[in-house]
Formats: sequence, C-alpha cells, structure tokens
Amino acid sequence: MTLRNSPETFEILLVEDNPGDARLAQEALKEGRMASRLKVVVDGVEAMTYLRREGSFGDAPRPHLVLLDLNLPRKDGRQVLAEMKADPELRRIPVVVLTTSQAEQDVGRSYDLHANCYITKPVDLDRFISVVRSIEEYWCSVVTLPPR
Repeated sequence: MTLRNSPETFEILLVEDNPGDARLAQEALKEGRMASRLKVVVDGVEAMTYLRREGSFGDAPRPHLVLLDLNLPRKDGRQVLAEMKADPELRRIPVVVLTTSQAEQDVGRSYDLHANCYITKPVDLDRFISVVRSIEEYWCSVVTLPPR
C-alpha cells in the first residue's frame, strides 16, 4: 500500500513517555504537509493494548507506522518491538525506534528485533522537529507500505 495517491489519513502511533517530546512530535506533524494523524501512548503496556485494539482502544485505527521509544515504564520498547514482530497481525507495521540511546547494544538489539530503522533523538529543538517531519515524509510519501 502506498499513501502517495490515497485519500486515507496516515496513522502514526507514538510510544513516548516524555510529554515534551510527544508535544514536539505533535507540533511537527501538525505543521507538516502530509495528512497524518498521531496517537500518543505513554508506555509499552498501553502500546500493546492499543495495537491489539483491546479495552478502550477497541475501535483504534491500525497505525501505518509506530515511532517507538526504548526507555519506557511498565514494558520497555524492546519488549514492545519483540511482541509486535512475533505477532502475525502486527509484524508488518513498520517500527522506527526514536530514542535518546546511542548505545551500540540498543542499536544492534533493535535491528535484531526487526526494527525498520533506528534514530537517536536530536537534543536540538529545531533538529528534532526536522527529524520527525523527515520520518513522516519518508514513510508517508516515499515508501510503499504492505497491505493492511
């Protein structure tokens, strides 16, 4: 599936426990050129509940893309990534790891768990916004996504 010529809204799930980073991502996407909608969840347990459409997320749209922080409360991003890629219903959803960690072990482990890419969050505000917009542009208008 590609959204380049589709009227469908590009659904993004951001799994982020830092309210400041979540707010910046929302602002970056709101001012972007793409028709995307961002849903934010604050920990790994909530992420899996959302992705599996359980509880209050029973009617949640299936995201086209997940932006995943690694250092999360209750269930960390590595566990979320492993569960997603082990689940036949979720494994095709692209996952961009967007985290502060630059540790080689985190990078390697994320790719071992089949992350689609790994991005270290820039500390500079303008650069962070630019990175989020670049992610949206790439995944929404360049990549052909799998059927849902």
